[in-house]
Amino acid sequence: MRLDKFLKVSRLIKRRTVANEACDAGRVLVNGKTAKASQNVKVGDVLEIQFGNKAVKAEILDIKETVKKEEAKDMIRYL
Repeated sequence: MRLDKFLKVSRLIKRRTVANEACDAGRVLVNGKTAKASQNVKVGDVLEIQFGNKAVKAEILDIKETVKKEEAKDMIRYL
């Protein structure tokens, strides 16, 4: 699945366009490397997202095309 779509589906970032902009600005790292929005992610990848002066680090546990809000938290594990 594309990185920008995963960020939206997992509710880490609310909108796909915002996820796209964050990737373009270099604020999203996958396994320690700057990632483009079109990069494919897989289970086990570690995401790091810069939100201003705060960083969020999470591991991908599951990938689904669509998910309910209650189940979205089960797709990642915060580190």
